[in-house]
Amino acid sequence: MGARRRGVARRGVLRRVLDDDAGMVTVEAAYAIAAIVAVLILGVGAIGAVIAEIRCTDAAREVARLTAAGDAGARAAGARLVGADATIAVSEQGGKVVVSVSDRVLSLPGLTMSARAVAAKEPDGFDQVDIAPGVTP
Repeated sequence: MGARRRGVARRGVLRRVLDDDAGMVTVEAAYAIAAIVAVLILGVGAIGAVIAEIRCTDAAREVARLTAAGDAGARAAGARLVGADATIAVSEQGGKVVVSVSDRVLSLPGLTMSARAVAAKEPDGFDQVDIAPGVTP
């Protein structure tokens, strides 16, 4: 009988160990903290992406406006707005200035934001002014 009691006692101990939920709260808390940290990192990355998009849009608009007005420092002004490592492309298409600006999002590696702006070229005014004969502009 003694051996049988020991076998039953061992099964009882094993069953109690397998049914024990004492460490579950710790595991659930670890999962919850990891989920909160992941959401926080994605939130900060999303805010960084929005900021980069706004900076690209502002820079593209400003470069297009200044280039359309004939300002030679338009690209430098755009670089000050968006950052020195951004890409600024300026082209002219049928009397319009087209500017594309792209920049990396620092908080989310591998993500690049971009913006495009179009502005009509401003007239230089020479064709609108009657110049007296013999006078050159």
